[in-house]
Amino acid sequence: MEDTSSRIRISLDDLAAVPAEETPRAQPDASSAPRSYGKIQDGAENFVAPEESGSLFLRGWFYLGVAGFVGALAAWGICEPGFVDGREGHSWGNILLIPVVVTLMCISFAVAESIVERSPKKAISRGLLSLPLGFVLGFVFDFIAELVFAIGLGIASAMGVHSTHSPVFWVARGLAWMVFGAAGGLVYGIVGQSAKKTGYGVLGGVLGAGLGGMIFDPIASATHGGAPSRAIGFALFGLCTGVAVGLVESALKNRWLYVTAGPLAGKQFILYKPQTTLGSDQQADIYLFKDREILPQHAVLDVKGPRIHLRALGPVFLNGQPVRSVVLDSGNIVQVGRYTFRYQEKQRS
Repeated sequence: MEDTSSRIRISLDDLAAVPAEETPRAQPDASSAPRSYGKIQDGAENFVAPEESGSLFLRGWFYLGVAGFVGALAAWGICEPGFVDGREGHSWGNILLIPVVVTLMCISFAVAESIVERSPKKAISRGLLSLPLGFVLGFVFDFIAELVFAIGLGIASAMGVHSTHSPVFWVARGLAWMVFGAAGGLVYGIVGQSAKKTGYGVLGGVLGAGLGGMIFDPIASATHGGAPSRAIGFALFGLCTGVAVGLVESALKNRWLYVTAGPLAGKQFILYKPQTTLGSDQQADIYLFKDREILPQHAVLDVKGPRIHLRALGPVFLNGQPVRSVVLDSGNIVQVGRYTFRYQEKQRS
């Protein structure tokens, strides 16, 4: 008979008393975690948009100011060797100085915006378009400015002012130089293919060039005239014109997309056109680079009356939710690939 006294007996109660060994959970790798755009069930009220600090270099007034400064200074450098001081100056430098200043400023404005948007194709096409426009308008507006300046000097002379040290003389030059600024703003808007942008450009150019013209003679007096005064004066003329164009354009905008995250964080795209395209094609109105998931034409913004209508041709998220077609409201967050935009519009009265 088998002896059962030495058998080990394990009951169900004994098994329940044994502590279960905990299996460690794998921690997710933050670097490989997919980008979160929110969930549909989360709702827009729970969505938090990513936002990065914007770069100063992407502000319109900054890069247009730098462009105007460089363009005007380069024009002075080209024409100064042929410039002759005094009333007898009829050298090629005297004849070409103002038209070349206007031309290079126009080219600089057009190319600067394309460089900021990282689009070499746009920079080339806009630059080539600005060259003949700026050169022709430079001569036309130079002739008009000379008439304005002659009238201003006549008024100053009637007031008994015959010195360049008088503020009346400065104002006369400022009024004449407003004409040059108008030319720069005009070409800037034509290249941008927008009548509204042209208007803003002309207004900004007039204001900036007027200021630059009024400080030209005080600078000449401080530097005792000659080449240094022209170099400083024209450089500041270009700077003032570019800064003013950027500030006026920003102040009078009605609808725009502000990039809150992505390679262009801090850049604002003012929506001038009836239709604005977004995509990885360099010729798109808003060129989105460094993202292979973005289509050449990824989304389209259509102006329909007072509203902006968004049509998505690729994956687009609005406030964290995927959309195909939607009307935008001010404050909406639009995400396309690695780019995040905040749509803004001036409050309608």
